[in-house]
Amino acid sequence: MSTSIQTLRAGLRRHGRDYLELTKPRVVALITFTAMVGMLLATPTMVPWPILLFGSTGIALMAGSAAAINHLVDRRVDAIMMRTCRRPLPSGQLEAWQVLSFALAIGTLGLALLLAFTNPLTAVLTFISLIGYAVIYTLFLKRATPQNIVIGGAAGAAPPLLGWTAVTGHVDSGALLLFLIIYVWTPPHFWALAIHRRRDYADADIPMLPVTHGVAFTRLHILLYTILLFLVTLLPFLTGMSGWIYLAGAVLLGIRFLGYAVRLFATGDDRLALPTFGFSIAYLFGLFAALMLDHYSSLLFKWF
Repeated sequence: MSTSIQTLRAGLRRHGRDYLELTKPRVVALITFTAMVGMLLATPTMVPWPILLFGSTGIALMAGSAAAINHLVDRRVDAIMMRTCRRPLPSGQLEAWQVLSFALAIGTLGLALLLAFTNPLTAVLTFISLIGYAVIYTLFLKRATPQNIVIGGAAGAAPPLLGWTAVTGHVDSGALLLFLIIYVWTPPHFWALAIHRRRDYADADIPMLPVTHGVAFTRLHILLYTILLFLVTLLPFLTGMSGWIYLAGAVLLGIRFLGYAVRLFATGDDRLALPTFGFSIAYLFGLFAALMLDHYSSLLFKWF
């Protein structure tokens, strides 16, 4: 009896890890963080705790649902690529019906939380983002054009806008500016990974930019988009949305990101692609942390 219980527990732990992997937890953590910063920046006071807690959870669950659908749609491609062949579906740890059931369950729960604790606009926009990533990007754009990540990046750029609307109930310039920052950040972030994994994408017949136009062309576009990103990240300060603390963080982080992009372009060393990708994640986290710190520092100055 004890052996059976131990076997059951081991199975639950193993499949629990598999289901967690379906949600791409590191990606969802960054999505949830940027959504929460969007909430915090949307109001000059504190965000009501039910919106902050349940709104963030709802967005995270729907992002996890989109990721699980991505696993389901891409399961044959994932089996070809070294980076993804050990995922739960291609490795045989989970069946397609289990993944679909899981995605529908957490997506439905996330949508219910957003309807109950935020507002219909946020729920609708989050659902559109889910469809944009899990269906339009994964099923069509990813296989149709080397500009897939540029066109499909709108879905990935939505979280801070969703956080903003969860608090305000409407879309305004501040929400769109946060959206724009992530939208411009996405191509250099993802193309750096695409350079590192270009042989995988070629084997899977996925038309990523380094596969269709070459690595040198991709390096140039990473540099150009990083320059554009640096300029876009100055807009919160220039429009009065944020102050000097944010500006200092944006400039320092932007110079560092530009350094990676310049070295990747100038040296032609593909070994720099993965470090560039890794820093791009830390960059976005740091940039939004600077936005949050600047926002609450301004509030403290007003109070005292």
